[in-house]
Parts: sequence; structure tokens; C-alpha cells
Amino acid sequence: MNPILSFDNTLFKPLIDLYIHLGGAVLLGWILGRYLPKSVPTFIGQFLFWVGVPISIITFLRGADLSGAIWIAPVAAWMAILLGALLAWSWMKRQTLPLWSQPTQGSFLLASMVGNTGYLGFPVTLTLVGEKYFGWAIFYDMLGTTIGAYGLGVLLAARFGGIAHSHRQLVDAIVKNPALWSLGFGLGFRQIEIPSFAEQGLKGLAWSAIAFSLILIGMRLSQLKSGSYLKQASVSLGIKMLLVPWVLGMGLLSLGITGSPQLVIVLQMAMPPAFATLVLAEVYDLDRNFAVTALAVGSTGLLLTLPIWLLLFKP
Repeated sequence: MNPILSFDNTLFKPLIDLYIHLGGAVLLGWILGRYLPKSVPTFIGQFLFWVGVPISIITFLRGADLSGAIWIAPVAAWMAILLGALLAWSWMKRQTLPLWSQPTQGSFLLASMVGNTGYLGFPVTLTLVGEKYFGWAIFYDMLGTTIGAYGLGVLLAARFGGIAHSHRQLVDAIVKNPALWSLGFGLGFRQIEIPSFAEQGLKGLAWSAIAFSLILIGMRLSQLKSGSYLKQASVSLGIKMLLVPWVLGMGLLSLGITGSPQLVIVLQMAMPPAFATLVLAEVYDLDRNFAVTALAVGSTGLLLTLPIWLLLFKP
């Protein structure tokens, strides 16, 4: 019998495990975020940005399979970013509501383009696919989402927010990103043999960083107060989390990308909007309420969309 029709445990057990771990960590973060000082999420975010995420990248790269057409991952990331922007722009131009101010258009575009492929996409990929193909997720995030958010995303934010920032600030934001540096170091560190206890220690630190990233998401979500823009946000999320992954996921078949690599790319495409969209909204004076609504609804809706991609693309 078809495993999809019979709801085979091998298809959904990883998803159930993910919901337990992801949901538990995010819920814990949400509870902590309600009671701890507002400075705590900022501290955790800084720690993960400068230490936790780089250690995770270096560690998981050691066991990742980087053979084959892994260069497809960042190419697919940019295709997803550009397709999301094109579809969002086309939809906006068909609207005549006065609500669509320049700042709202900017937030709508960003939410349709870049996803949370690091803090959320990494643990989802590790749980549902495993460490072997984690390199695909890293290349998608580092060479696609990160540069897309702080490159093209910054340009669009400056355009729609009306706040000009120098090109030097843009270059500094990309060059000083420790995750990009850890990608280069991790590729070289793969070839260095270390004692087994050190290897296990690194993995412990890496998984701890993943857990803290999920807790941080819960803490950030606990601070979101907006419930406006639900209709507009649902359109943006439909583009970002459903239409783009489905179209490009099927398109990967024509390039011969199937199995686990295809699933990794689709999962990264299907992530909810990145927290970078809220950061850019704050910095460039875009529509913060829209960014907040898209983050909250998208992070919750991920629980409903993940089974779709497993049914369609899990090998």
C-alpha cells in the first residue's frame, strides 16, 4: 500500500518528534519571555549570533555530505527570493486599498521573500532529514537568505522606508556576519581529525545552540502584540510558505534534484518570514505591525504546512 495513503509511521514519526521538541522549546521560550526582563532575549540573540550559530555550522558541516550538486541550494534560494518578490509585487499592484502605503508595501515584500532558514530552518532540517544533508541547508541560508535579507532586502527597505543608508553600512553588515566566516572555517575544519570526546563536546554545544534558538523564537513571539493585517499577511505567507516552495520544489525535478536534497531545499523555502524582516522594519521605518503579524501567523502556520511537504517530497 502507498505509505502516504496508509500514513506510514516512517513518514510521520519524525514530524511528531519535531513537533514535540520544537513545540516544547518554543513554548518554554514563550513562557520565559512573559516573565524575564526584556534584555534577556537580546542577550541570547547576541550570543547565538556571535557564538552559538557559528559553532553549530562548524560542527554540523563535519558530518554533512557536500558532494553532488550542492551549489543548487543557494541558486534555489535566490530563485525563491526573486519569485516571492515578483509575486508579491504583482499582487500589490492589483490592490487599490489605501492601506498599502510605501512602508506597508516594503514589509509585505520582505515577508514574501526571506524566511527563517537559520534559527528555525536548521532544527527542522536536522530533525526531518538528518545531519548528512545539513550542508544543503547551510549553503541555502548563508549564500541565499543571509545575503538576500541584508543585501537585496536592505535595498528594498531603504527604497520603501525612505531612509538612506550608505553602501558601506550594507557591506559591513554582510562582511561582519560571523555565520559567513564560520562557513569558510567549517569547510576547512572538516578535514582535521579531533578526539572523539572533543567531537561529542562540539555536537553537544551545537545542539544546545539549536535548542536556545528555538527558545529565543518563543521569547520573541511572546513579545508580539499585534493582531492587525491578518488578511494581507495571509496573502504574503501564502506566497512565501506555499506557492513558492511548491512551484520551485516541482521545478527541482527537471534539474534532477530529488530525494533528501530536494526535501531540504523545499523545507528551507517553506520557512515563515525571517526575524530579519522585523529588524529591517525597525531600522528603515517600514510597517512594523505588518512585520509582527506575518512573523506570528507564519511561525504558527508552519505546524500546518510541514506535513504537506513531507507528503509531497519525502523520499
